[in-house]
Parts: sequence; C-alpha cells; structure tokens
Amino acid sequence: MSDSFALLPADIATPVEKQLDAYNARDIDAFMACWADNAEYYEFPSRLLASGAQDIRARHLSRFEEPNLHGHLIHRGVVGNTVFDQERVTRDFPEGVGEVDVLAIYEVVDGKIARAWFKMGAPRLRSTGA
Repeated sequence: MSDSFALLPADIATPVEKQLDAYNARDIDAFMACWADNAEYYEFPSRLLASGAQDIRARHLSRFEEPNLHGHLIHRGVVGNTVFDQERVTRDFPEGVGEVDVLAIYEVVDGKIARAWFKMGAPRLRSTGA
C-alpha cells in the first residue's frame, strides 16, 4: 500500500492547496513543486493535455502572465487519495476578462499530484459597461 493512502484527508489535500496558492501567486516553481515528475493533466474525461512536469510547466507559463488570473475555491472534498475542487477562475481571455467554472479532480500519490482532470464551464465575460 502506498504511503499516501495512510495520510489523513487534510494531508492528501495539502499539495492541491499549495498548487492553488502558487497558481494565484503565479509562482511557477512553487506550483510545479506540487506535481509529480510523470504527472498527467487531462481535459475531463480523458483528453490528455500534458504529460510530465515539463509539459505541465510549459502549459502554465503563459497563463501565469495573465494579470487577472485567480482561482477562487468554492468547495473542496477528499475521497481516499482523490481531491476534488469546485472553483471559479478569473482569466484574461482573448475577448476580455471573464470567469469560468471549473471542476478539478486530483489524484495524489506520495504527496504529489500524479494525475488531474479539469471540466470547464463556458467562459462568462465581464461587462465592460459600454
């Protein structure tokens, strides 16, 4: 049995919490410290978007340049070694600043995120008041 299964639910959620904090700080090194070297990153349910830490890092470098980037945690749950977050993410879309609802599912193994799946809602652009 992997050590990650013996951890308490709060311990399982720790790398997920730290990666969200690093995401909001746009700190790529702290963000990547939460991911396993061979992590996989999926669009839910099964479309592989990035394989390995280098791919995940490259995917986030440009996103971390967005001035309005922020993930707001609405709810977090833990079942076994799986953490699920409901978030509202503010992004700088090509059409303007907006929000998107996200369901993020993380599999944590040995204290790192090993696999993650993201189900995205439709982006909602903020009103410009014009």
